[in-house]
Amino acid sequence: MAMRPLWSLLLWEALLPIIVTGAQVLSKVGGSVLLVAARPPGFQVREAIWRSLWPSEELLATFFRGSLETLYHSRFLGRAQLHSNLSLELGPLESGDSGNFSVLMVDTRGKTWTQTLQLKVYDAVPRPVVQVFIAVGGDAQPPKTCQVFLSCWAPNISEITYSWRRETTMDFGMESHSLFTDGQVLSISLGPGDRGVAYSCIVSNPVSWDLATVTPWDSCLHEAAPGKASYKDVLLVAVPVSLLLMLVTLFSAWHWGPCSGKKKKDVRADRVGPETENPLVQDLP
Repeated sequence: MAMRPLWSLLLWEALLPIIVTGAQVLSKVGGSVLLVAARPPGFQVREAIWRSLWPSEELLATFFRGSLETLYHSRFLGRAQLHSNLSLELGPLESGDSGNFSVLMVDTRGKTWTQTLQLKVYDAVPRPVVQVFIAVGGDAQPPKTCQVFLSCWAPNISEITYSWRRETTMDFGMESHSLFTDGQVLSISLGPGDRGVAYSCIVSNPVSWDLATVTPWDSCLHEAAPGKASYKDVLLVAVPVSLLLMLVTLFSAWHWGPCSGKKKKDVRADRVGPETENPLVQDLP
């Protein structure tokens, strides 16, 4: 490839204003994405250049005199493919591949067209974990009503959302329910008629989703079984532990604050007391 056409094309890109199209492309880690080089009708491309603009400026692919080239030293080396329609395919994608990209094209009459795209790469959403906490009366008989708290959790994935779905053949909705902490906790009131009703927590981000399903009435019947914890039990354990940790923190701050200075002074006084002898000073006869 001749270096002169390449440098002239880079000079074109530096001198001309970039046309921001606002196009956004979404994909996930491990997948691939196609950055389409859109151009006006009748625009016959003679030369083209793909670049990464952010987070770092890198040359990715070029088209000169009918030749496609992608062997440039960049973070996409070995993961970039320039197609005959001048669209750039990237993959497999990594978590740090999000950024802005541009394609500069020159037609046979010397006119230019610049397009920018924003790529956002997300981690795939993992399967969530649903825990069942119950708050019912203390009698040994099977409860007639059961207040259930369903807690859904997934790792800290960016832009994740939580939603709930009642799994049943007939959709009666969830009339008696409440949502807490951005939808992560669902509070519902169940009865014996809800014995086989299951609830699903759905976690999603812009490119993927997954779910976990539980049947909460089973936990209402087995509240007293070993290993089962009610919502009240969780509060009785969590609150005292939190208070204890807070008291320990306050005591440590007080103990190592003003008292520590006093202790340092006392230690220094002990070291330089009158009974301390200097081994370098000797009595002369």
